[in-house]
Amino acid sequence: MRTRTLGPDGPEVSSIGLGCMGMSAFYGATDEPEALRTIQRALDLGCNFLDTSDMYGPHTNERLVGKAIADRRNKVVLCTKFANIRNEAGKFLGVSGHPDYVRRACDASLARLKVDCIDLYYQHRVDPKTPIEETVGAMAELVKAGKIRHLGLSEAAANTVRRAHKVHPISALQTEYSLWSRDPEEQILPTCRELGITFVAYSPLGRGFLAGQFDSTDQLAPDDWRRNNPRFQGDNFAKNLSLLQQLQSLATEKKCTPAQLALAWVLAQGDDIVPIPGTRKIERLRENLGARDVDLTANDLKRMNDLFPHNIAAGTRYPEAGMRSVNL
Repeated sequence: MRTRTLGPDGPEVSSIGLGCMGMSAFYGATDEPEALRTIQRALDLGCNFLDTSDMYGPHTNERLVGKAIADRRNKVVLCTKFANIRNEAGKFLGVSGHPDYVRRACDASLARLKVDCIDLYYQHRVDPKTPIEETVGAMAELVKAGKIRHLGLSEAAANTVRRAHKVHPISALQTEYSLWSRDPEEQILPTCRELGITFVAYSPLGRGFLAGQFDSTDQLAPDDWRRNNPRFQGDNFAKNLSLLQQLQSLATEKKCTPAQLALAWVLAQGDDIVPIPGTRKIERLRENLGARDVDLTANDLKRMNDLFPHNIAAGTRYPEAGMRSVNL
């Protein structure tokens, strides 16, 4: 497994990580035994960068990941997040970056994960009511207390990242990034590179769309969150499907799958970028990790960039309420 460094002085992580969210929430029925096998197989294959959050489930995903790594903690770079608050029934209650909440959330995550320290602790969404300096200050206290090792932010604007980095070094910024979500290229990626912050790309397969998993929204489970995503609805879905067909044609030329091609494109954008595709099955895990072996020429990259320019995807990446919570 090829590796990339987390921040200027952080640990080495696998060049492709594993997003664990879908194993417990948002994408229909779950299968815990298969999820456990998938996480453990990822570790066997050298994929050591695991991503979870206290809101996934809620709470159940952290317990799942903790169970999966119980006998191999030293093989894992463990990441989790706080700030998005959901009650046990799953209702979203808001966002908090208040210092008291940061401390409580961290202790709760440590207990669910059954670990003594979190390798990378993200603020999942920026709290507009709490200055970022106060939130990061509380996170820095957790570093001093030995409860976390490195700090991260998710979906934070460039100016917010700069302000946070002045309080304590930020090792990673996590934001959606893929062929159909290229917004970070304008300000976020340049800021990360200036400050030496690793960029972690979540949903690098467009929530499965770029993997060619769907040709109709009827294939989504009734409770699948993607049914509420603008890019999976009506005319937007049809327009995006035409983009996918072009990606599939190029993948056929390259003798790889569309998922591998899309991930290879993300990897080719820089050694300071780590994609974390999510999956619930070992078969898809193996497919995703195979993206490491897809060599893209300068002409391949040009063709892909021409096919998927900025803002080519039809529809926003979240519904209206979700879009209000990003890039703060």
